[in-house]
Amino acid sequence: MRRSNPAPAEQMIAAIIPAPLPRARPPRPPLPDLPAPSHRPDQAEAHLDVGRLDPSGRISARALLHLRGWPPGHRVTFDITAGVITATSNPAGRHTIGATGCLATPAPIRQLCHLTAGDLVVLLVQPGRDLLLIRPARTVAQFLAGQFAAGDAG
Repeated sequence: MRRSNPAPAEQMIAAIIPAPLPRARPPRPPLPDLPAPSHRPDQAEAHLDVGRLDPSGRISARALLHLRGWPPGHRVTFDITAGVITATSNPAGRHTIGATGCLATPAPIRQLCHLTAGDLVVLLVQPGRDLLLIRPARTVAQFLAGQFAAGDAG
């Protein structure tokens, strides 16, 4: 139902606020081009995962450990190189893969990398290399932010 005469208050508002002018929508900016994927043979099959340290320093890494072929009880040795923790298969290693597929990182290693309970870590395995790399997620994020800021995101 339509009223023929608007109320006095409506007439005042119409006098103050003019009707919108017809305008064309502004064009949308084009999407940026994505960089071409690089397929380097040494990195083509790298597998990543993200884990969180529990209060005992364990990281659930079942999927990557399975890819690596490291079953529960498998012996490993830990080392640190340039802030990256490496877990290497070693029959004489002092540490073992847990029954539930957890990797227990030694306290001295965690302390040297400034890792505490609840911290996120990025894990990486590559084919042909019998090791697993562990890096604090904050350093990976800082690296990526630096690459983005420098314009080298591709």
